[in-house]
Amino acid sequence: MPADRSVSPRVKRTPLPREIKVLVAAAFIIAIGFGIIAPVLPQYAQSFNASATAVSAVVSAFGLTRLLFAPVSGKVTSRFGETPVYMTGVLVVALSMFLIAFAQDYAQLLIFRALGGIGSTLFTVSAMAFLARKSPPTIRGRVSGAYASAFLIGNIAGPVVGSLLAAFGYRVPFLIYGTSLVIAAGLVFFLLRDSRLADRAAPDRRSSMPLSEAWTHHAYRASLTSFFANGWATFGVRNSLTPLFAAGAFTGAGAVLDGPQMAGAALSVFAAGNIVAVTFSSRLSDVHGRKPLIIIGLIVAAVATGVIGWATSPWLFLGLCVVAGMGTGLLNAPQQAAIADLVGQERKAGSVMSTAQMSADLGAIIGPLVAGLVVDAAGYGWAFALTGGVLLVGALSWTFAPETNLPVAPGGPRTGALPKITPPDPQEDLRHRPDAG
Repeated sequence: MPADRSVSPRVKRTPLPREIKVLVAAAFIIAIGFGIIAPVLPQYAQSFNASATAVSAVVSAFGLTRLLFAPVSGKVTSRFGETPVYMTGVLVVALSMFLIAFAQDYAQLLIFRALGGIGSTLFTVSAMAFLARKSPPTIRGRVSGAYASAFLIGNIAGPVVGSLLAAFGYRVPFLIYGTSLVIAAGLVFFLLRDSRLADRAAPDRRSSMPLSEAWTHHAYRASLTSFFANGWATFGVRNSLTPLFAAGAFTGAGAVLDGPQMAGAALSVFAAGNIVAVTFSSRLSDVHGRKPLIIIGLIVAAVATGVIGWATSPWLFLGLCVVAGMGTGLLNAPQQAAIADLVGQERKAGSVMSTAQMSADLGAIIGPLVAGLVVDAAGYGWAFALTGGVLLVGALSWTFAPETNLPVAPGGPRTGALPKITPPDPQEDLRHRPDAG
């Protein structure tokens, strides 16, 4: 306990760098727009006479292009810098949203959504690399938490607003999201101008951390597994099947919210539970380590998600969404900070971060497709139970992984990085021996 008291005040006093605050503000704007389209997209796809599997394919197409272009995004981020790549990616997603708003058939919707995945991986990987470079080591968890919280706060209001906007037609939310993305890109362009010019004047000479080196760390391999599980459950099944389940299972159930409104509420309360957990998990991971929070978060999310599909009461369903969101919130910031611990500030993180993102995208691709097939064959209950099992596999992988945020000394403050171990110098050891010359 004394060690914790000595660390906590120092962690709290460290301010967030200005550049990170700008990125957090941009993330908030993007999240509001994303939250608006999340409950509408599956129903928009259904309006083209798409089956549950075809609806899931729209979500998977987005993840597929993210997966395919993730290696490219890591390379261009290292080559051209984080902020230019970030702005380019945001604007590509904005273009895809405007195109989706005017899609004439399912094939166009699928293609335009896939285009958005290219832009998404550009700004996601560049943002992760930017956070790793600019985050003070002792508050990496808090920085990751602040960035995640910006998305979550936007996602609380966004789905409800999106469900209400659906009354004006399914195309309107996509126009609003595209506009919010243009605003976010403009914010980064103007407020990070000095940082961008400084990077041009003093090019980044840091070497990149080889992926082969990152792979040697058990914690990195565990991170890839948990990223995959989180991608399957949070970015895949939650966005594709949860709105469909909510809109279908609780239509005419006598609840205050009905149909599309229940779908929007489900995503909002998930985000609410997420942000409640993020507010303390990010700080706790800086003080007590990443691993315990990641494991607990995966288990909580697994249990809640695994039984969502069996819920018959709308209030029980919403309660499970809150708990699942809290579980996801516990693991998100620590999991990202763990990779930043491994890379450190001394090296570029492009390839290592893009591979982690690829793992999440792979889960987001496979999850909706497999779960959609299970829904068509056996119902929603078994699809969500399978998703809970995938999250438990992620927890198991971290059980055998080492902690990445270790104390400098036993009981002492944590470093925010794995401590560097320098091999002893034989000559130095010889000079200090009592029997030496």
